[in-house]
Amino acid sequence: MAAIFIDPSLGLRTARDPQNIGVITEEIEGLIRVNKDGHVERPEIVPCVSSALPPELGVFSRDIVIDKSINIWARFYAPTSPTGKLPLLVYFHGGGFCVGSAAWSCYHEFLAKLAAKSSCLIMSVNYRLAPENPLPVAYEDGFKALLWLKQQATDHLSGSHQWWLGRCDFTRIFLVGDSAGANIAYNLSTRLAFNDAFEEKSLMPLVIKGVVLLQPFFGGETRTSSEKFMAMQSARKSALSLAASDTYWRLALPAGANRDHPWCNPLAKGSIEVEKLGVLPTLVCVSEMDILKDRNLEFCGKLRKAGKKVECEVYGGVGHAFQVLSKSQLSLTRSYEMVGRIKDFVSRIL
Repeated sequence: MAAIFIDPSLGLRTARDPQNIGVITEEIEGLIRVNKDGHVERPEIVPCVSSALPPELGVFSRDIVIDKSINIWARFYAPTSPTGKLPLLVYFHGGGFCVGSAAWSCYHEFLAKLAAKSSCLIMSVNYRLAPENPLPVAYEDGFKALLWLKQQATDHLSGSHQWWLGRCDFTRIFLVGDSAGANIAYNLSTRLAFNDAFEEKSLMPLVIKGVVLLQPFFGGETRTSSEKFMAMQSARKSALSLAASDTYWRLALPAGANRDHPWCNPLAKGSIEVEKLGVLPTLVCVSEMDILKDRNLEFCGKLRKAGKKVECEVYGGVGHAFQVLSKSQLSLTRSYEMVGRIKDFVSRIL
């Protein structure tokens, strides 16, 4: 089967309103511009690349269509040398729900290295973006990807994807993501935990064993200390500013919702109480110079207080999404440490 490359820009295009062309209502410089007529522009700040990888890395990658009608697809990574069944990491990329792609070069490089070092299969899901597709579309796309995965596990004898199917341990699946992707992974896990009787049956024979959240993208109306005081200090070390965070949430949340919506703030009044959740074993990776640091730490503390199995690792001196967006020597060192931590977590959850 020949490798394919999915155009991440594919989607429905509608006629534009001439009177509103050029009238900008929301913008994050260099990343996204939303016009009054609804037209969205996303400059190619990060190049999209094909699934090709250098042979010496020891990882094979290929793009596979999940649902062509709505352009959901995934990039798979499979180590070439290890034998036997391998755990599967279902990965969701970041980008504030509004930008990003499984084809972005930074994710392609990071996930290829993660697959090689952790000896795991990886399914990197490309989901639909806001504001054209506000939440909960990204969550629904994530669940559709799991249902598609279930179908592959059930019909594995069909043979079209044997290059990875034959090596996948469908009883050891982990939901993983960074930033907005970590938010997706968490919300999928709460859906499974809160409606376990129905959802677990609908996903059989898949078994979700744990969750890995890298700098999870949460928010809230009340500012935390790291949001108020670290924003300026970390501006040169972190990819996420407070203004950008607020803009992402305005574009991603349903009309009329604020940042205390449960999808944004899992600890807000009205959210599902963590005490009532059968939360899966969870690893949370936090960046010291990230405006989200306090929210991430508070989230871990609430889970621990509720008696949930949560591990928290703080990476010093680096900012938001350092593992994919920074090439400094410190970031490379911390990325190596993070990959090792993920490998250790996955290997211990049997």
